[in-house]
Amino acid sequence: MLPDATLQVPASLMTLLSAFAPLFTAPSFRTFCGLACGFLAQPGKRTVCGMLTGAGLSRSWPHDRAHYLFSRARWNPDELGLAAARMVVSLLVPAGAPVDVAVDDTLFRRRGKKVWAASWFHDGSAQARARTGYGNNWVILAVVVRLPVMSRPVAVPVMAKLVIKGSNSRSRLWLARRMAERLAAALPGRQVRVTADSAYAGGELKGLPGQVSWTTRLRKDAALHGLPPERTGRPGRPRVKGERLPSLAKLAAATEFSQVKVTRYRKTETIEAAVITCLWYSVFGSRPVTVVLVRDRPGRGFGIALVTSDTSATAAQVIERYASRWSIEVAIQDSKQLFGVGQARNRTARAVEATVPFEIACQAIAVTWYATVGRTGDDLRERRRNSPWYTTKSEPSTSDMTVLLRRVLIYARFKAPRPDQPTCEELHAIRLAWEVAAA
Repeated sequence: MLPDATLQVPASLMTLLSAFAPLFTAPSFRTFCGLACGFLAQPGKRTVCGMLTGAGLSRSWPHDRAHYLFSRARWNPDELGLAAARMVVSLLVPAGAPVDVAVDDTLFRRRGKKVWAASWFHDGSAQARARTGYGNNWVILAVVVRLPVMSRPVAVPVMAKLVIKGSNSRSRLWLARRMAERLAAALPGRQVRVTADSAYAGGELKGLPGQVSWTTRLRKDAALHGLPPERTGRPGRPRVKGERLPSLAKLAAATEFSQVKVTRYRKTETIEAAVITCLWYSVFGSRPVTVVLVRDRPGRGFGIALVTSDTSATAAQVIERYASRWSIEVAIQDSKQLFGVGQARNRTARAVEATVPFEIACQAIAVTWYATVGRTGDDLRERRRNSPWYTTKSEPSTSDMTVLLRRVLIYARFKAPRPDQPTCEELHAIRLAWEVAAA
């Protein structure tokens, strides 16, 4: 428990929260723990005051104490993300194993001209034909893990960087590379394998650290070259790249495909793939890359082309690694729909840049808590008993994780040792909270 009589934190959750203590002063850390518990326990809007209400502290703490944490308190959102990443890797990734990372960007819709860095961005979920929306655009980095209770890969978001037009931060690839480099520096001795879609391929990837590999989808008009020839011994600058290779369509027609067995999207199947080692000089510079042409159905041509700077990976590993990228799409949807990330209505620069990383870290804490101490099997059996129409449900969902953690937080709040007995209002409040949590 925290040394604060107004805040009761379950011991299992406090163990994870204590990993963030070095980032804050003692008063700010108590506020961080209170708002984190309120964010995870709140079934309604996760605004700043909503977090305070979710923790049951709206009558004990002034609301400016909560706003102070985001707008003026001295802590670094990047360091918070790295602490969350170290927590996830240490508890959910086998020791010494490479760390798989997925990167993507998303738009959190906002209103108002005074919201820092808000502008018009592409929004794939928009209903209009233009596919644009107004708000804050964030680049999200997630650690992809395998949980014993899940048959699919799970992306755990840990870091977020705000896209700011008119600055270096306007480039999503620039932000993604720097997050990957900082993560690699925070995890010495670990290989960091980044996977992203075709939007995250460009000249920013030249000179990547050897500890970091990058896998993405190859554009059909990519200019590929052969490996540089051996030095001839003649005077002059040696060649840095070989001859220009034909287009991907011609390469697919001239290259022999072989059958490989892959497991992706919860299915194991045999497909055809061709592997080419070459240079994508305009993107990766002189670093050799492996191009994998994937053919899902027997025939001519190819379906998609993948490229990776991890030349030691097999074709099956590259295909499975790229397929696991879809887990970050699921994680971002869970962030918005279940955790309420982006619902805080901060407007100043400091508050806007600090709130979403805080909420992303809370999501990582929730998933890590469930994977380490929360899963018992009873929650799944109870869900199937209360919802008998889920006849095929055999694995917990993210919703099950949030409901279980919310119940634990509610129990700690109302069943904590107190000299007085609970009032009728408290009993009524806990009954309503349990009904909302079970909904």
